[in-house]
Amino acid sequence: MPISTGPFGRVAAAMVTPFDETGELDIEGARRLAVRLVDEGGCDALVLSGTTGESPTTSHEEKSALVRAVAAEVGGRARIVAGVGSSDTRHTAALARDAEACGADGLLVVTPYYSRPTQEAVVHHLRTVADATGLPVMLYDIPGRTGTALTTGSLLRLAAHPRIRGVKDCAYDLLKSSRVMAETGLAYYAGCDEFALPLRAIGGAGCVSTVANIAAPLVCGVLDAYDAGDRVLAARRHRALAPLTEAVMTGQPGTVAVKALLDARGLPAGPVRGPLLDADAGLTARLLALLARAEGEAEAETGAPDRAAADASAAVPEPAVGAGAAASYVGNL
Repeated sequence: MPISTGPFGRVAAAMVTPFDETGELDIEGARRLAVRLVDEGGCDALVLSGTTGESPTTSHEEKSALVRAVAAEVGGRARIVAGVGSSDTRHTAALARDAEACGADGLLVVTPYYSRPTQEAVVHHLRTVADATGLPVMLYDIPGRTGTALTTGSLLRLAAHPRIRGVKDCAYDLLKSSRVMAETGLAYYAGCDEFALPLRAIGGAGCVSTVANIAAPLVCGVLDAYDAGDRVLAARRHRALAPLTEAVMTGQPGTVAVKALLDARGLPAGPVRGPLLDADAGLTARLLALLARAEGEAEAETGAPDRAAADASAAVPEPAVGAGAAASYVGNL
């Protein structure tokens, strides 16, 4: 059993937003993908309209329709967290109210980007959004994209708000995360896949995973082993997943990579919207080989190795996961 489950679940998939071949919202595809991630993948939460969900290029109406459809399909079996962040406080609050009306269980609110407000202004923005509904709020700290980090002081102040309950942590600052977890009741979720296990080890509530779109059982398996007390197995699973994680999250936005993998597997995804560009055949083949290798290692662990998958991936070199990869990863979340 999990050590603890936070207010937004334990393993949340940062779900892609499926589009049809014309680039329009694929509601039926979203329903099918949500069912797969929850019922087959083991995710106990879905984050909609986040960065991986291409929120900058989906309309207010599309975001609401997506929440409504997914909540109706799996809302009784998983928490539905709606991304509502924008650079406009009024618009963010309106998105939050609509998400609540459409059946969301929680809100993901990123710090305002581009305008680079002061910390006082950021705190005011986030409190205003938290005041707009009765839903719990997960703050999204990702300075590599927004240009504005949440400081330790700001996080400590925001933790006093009764509806601000958690943080999606993409700040790459474990000292800050450790202090805030020690001094507040905020539930911390790793927003960078390679930090899911390290953050869990210091008290994190779980993760919001892009890789879970295509490999949810493997993502869950890392935390399952840790929570069962098998630290060696958890570390081994973490390391086995690392090459796929790095390939998905560096060199191109994670959305591009996971949509390519989902399409190649015949699962709902569709094209990305501009300014993003779809993956080419070479990238897709490399990603598929790494996915097959990760799945093959997981099957071998249970005593039922998939020899074809292992053979298909044998020639793929394992990329090193280090500081350089982490810096690139931040820009591709």
